[in-house]
Amino acid sequence: MVMKYIIASGPVIIEKGKLLVTNDGKDDFYKIPGGKVKENESLEETCLREFQEETGFECKIIKKLSTMKIDKKPGTNEKMKIELHHYQCELITSVKNYNSFEHNKHEVRWIKIDELEKYPLAPNIKYLIEKGDIK
Repeated sequence: MVMKYIIASGPVIIEKGKLLVTNDGKDDFYKIPGGKVKENESLEETCLREFQEETGFECKIIKKLSTMKIDKKPGTNEKMKIELHHYQCELITSVKNYNSFEHNKHEVRWIKIDELEKYPLAPNIKYLIEKGDIK
């Protein structure tokens, strides 16, 4: 059996002391927007494309953050190799309010950094907090 190998990329966006997260209803936790790299697409291109698809916003990359490598899928524990690449980004789109909304079947939410522990979060968000990439 061939082991599944997923390479994904997404932006870490913090504005006004809040982290932008999404939930597509497939998991019971909030995630950093992002997704799988398509053929002939760079990690950076994936980051920007996925963010726009999931939130309707546009962003620009500031710098590369920590990469998390795991050997099972969060939620299902299915064995697979997963590389999650993260980029510190800032919004290009101006945001008028920082309330939750829905876009393309994704709940988009701004969570105060000092309240993150109150929410169910994807393992990579906890990892980025431990690494000091989210503070």
